[in-house]
Amino acid sequence: MMIAPPSRAVEQLGALLSHHTGQELTESRRWRIETSLRPLLRARNIASLDDLVLALARAPRGPLLSETLDAMLNHESSFFRDIGVFRNLEEKILPQLAAQSREKALRIWCAGCSTGQEAYSLAMMVRRMEIFRGWRVTIRATDISEPAIATARQGRYSRMDMQRGLPIGELLRWFEPVGAEWQIADEIRNMVSFHADNLLASSCVPGVFDLILCRNLLFYFPERLRPRARDQLALRARAGSYLVLGAGELLPAHDALFSNCRDMSCVYVAGRLPKAA
Repeated sequence: MMIAPPSRAVEQLGALLSHHTGQELTESRRWRIETSLRPLLRARNIASLDDLVLALARAPRGPLLSETLDAMLNHESSFFRDIGVFRNLEEKILPQLAAQSREKALRIWCAGCSTGQEAYSLAMMVRRMEIFRGWRVTIRATDISEPAIATARQGRYSRMDMQRGLPIGELLRWFEPVGAEWQIADEIRNMVSFHADNLLASSCVPGVFDLILCRNLLFYFPERLRPRARDQLALRARAGSYLVLGAGELLPAHDALFSNCRDMSCVYVAGRLPKAA
C-alpha cells in the first residue's frame, strides 16, 4: 500500500517544530498532525493547515505560534506509567540511592514531565517509603510546554486521568474531588517544582541529581541531536546517579558517560562526566 507524501503545509509545520524545539515530526506523527491541530483550527476559525501556515507567516512571534507548537507536541502521560519501571525504582534504585547517601537528601529530575503525573507518582512513592522518612527530598520537573507545566502545577486531573494507572489506595490518600475533577494534596504537590524548559538548552535545572528520569523524549529528537540531549542529562548527574529512559530508548553500548544496568532495561548509571561548556 502506497503512503501519500505529506502535504507542503505539514512539511512546513514540521520544520517549524524542529526549529523551535529540536523535536522531529516523524512519519508516525505526520499522519495525525491535522487531528492534533484541529481543535486549534476550530478555536481560531482557520479553515485548513495551509491557512494556518499563512497565518503563522504573518505573525511569526505571536501567541498563535506557541499554540501551534504546543498542539504538535506529545503530552501523553499517566500515573505510574509502565509499572515495571516504578517497581524497579521502589525495590532497587531508590533503596540503593538511600544506602549511598550520607546526607539524607535525595534530588530527582523528571525531564519531559508533561502534565506532571510522573513527578507526582514519584512523590507519592517516596512519601510512602519508610527509608526516606526524615529525608530532604526535592523533585524538579521540566517540560518544553508551558500549558502542560501550568496543568502540572495546578495538580488537578480528570476522572479519566484517575483511571489510568493510579492505585485506589493512592487516590483515596492523596486526592480530593473538586467538582468533576480530582485535586492532589498539597503535601505531595509541594514536593515538586515545575519549570518550562527545553532539554537541549536547559537553563533552569541547577545542580546535580541522584536520579534522572527522561522517558519517551529522546526518540523525538533526530539522531544528530540525541548526543546533545544526553550531555545535558549527564551534566546534571554525579558519578553513581541513575538515569531512566523510556522503553526502546537506548544509549550506545559503549557510551562514555553512562553504563547500562544489566538487570534493568533502559536504566543507566552515570560514570565519567562531560565538562560544562
